[in-house]
Amino acid sequence: QEQLVESGGGLVQAGGSLRLSCAASGRTFSSYDMGWFRQAPGKERAVVAAINNHGTRTYYPDSVKGRFTISRDNAKNTVFLQMNSLNPEDTAVYYCAADRSSGGITTHPARSASGYEYWGQGTQVTVSS
Repeated sequence: QEQLVESGGGLVQAGGSLRLSCAASGRTFSSYDMGWFRQAPGKERAVVAAINNHGTRTYYPDSVKGRFTISRDNAKNTVFLQMNSLNPEDTAVYYCAADRSSGGITTHPARSASGYEYWGQGTQVTVSS
């Protein structure tokens, strides 16, 4: 069982930046693809970034492309989400998630929440206008 703990959320003004971190407790973090998702009130949980276990393939939806960057440090069992140029529409609870079914260095990470087995408890990000 992988335990994931997010940190770094908070209140920021529009145009500002935040960096989220997700620390994993298990010994097999480097074998997992990782994703960041968000869920706003009344909306479905949606991916904002994903990275394969090797760190060689990433995915971003158009809504965050060019503003958000996902990265990972396998030596520290941590995945990061750098969020720049934040706007009020980015307000949500942000979750990190781990996918056990990873592949090779050219394999793309899953984009759907159903592809991830382990989830963190979430961290609130609020962007004021």
